[in-house]
Amino acid sequence: MYLRIRLIPSITARTARLHSTNKGVVEQSPGRSEVWSKNQAKRQDAMSGPRFEQTRLEAQPSPPSAMDMIHRVPVTMVETRRVACDGGGGALGHPKVYINLDQGIPIACGYCGLKYQMKEHDH
Repeated sequence: MYLRIRLIPSITARTARLHSTNKGVVEQSPGRSEVWSKNQAKRQDAMSGPRFEQTRLEAQPSPPSAMDMIHRVPVTMVETRRVACDGGGGALGHPKVYINLDQGIPIACGYCGLKYQMKEHDH
């Protein structure tokens, strides 16, 4: 009986502290404030409900999105009109695709997003 009476104040204090946490604005991804797909919910709306009740979202890992990471990769300048991209090759890559670079602008691979451009020639 004494043990039960002694534990109740600490449990109620801990519960009150958990319920009083303020859920502020949660970022989508560092450097990405909006959604990038029509069927994607904002992170603040998606991370609600009983599954996320006692989760401190600011303590959770928040890596940059893959789209932002691939945009940081510089354009690969090549001498030829066509380039083959296999995403790094092997089991970690993607099917080999050939990209036509006649337009003179950076063209992205449809699988991995790496950009290629043909160098200017003095022809």
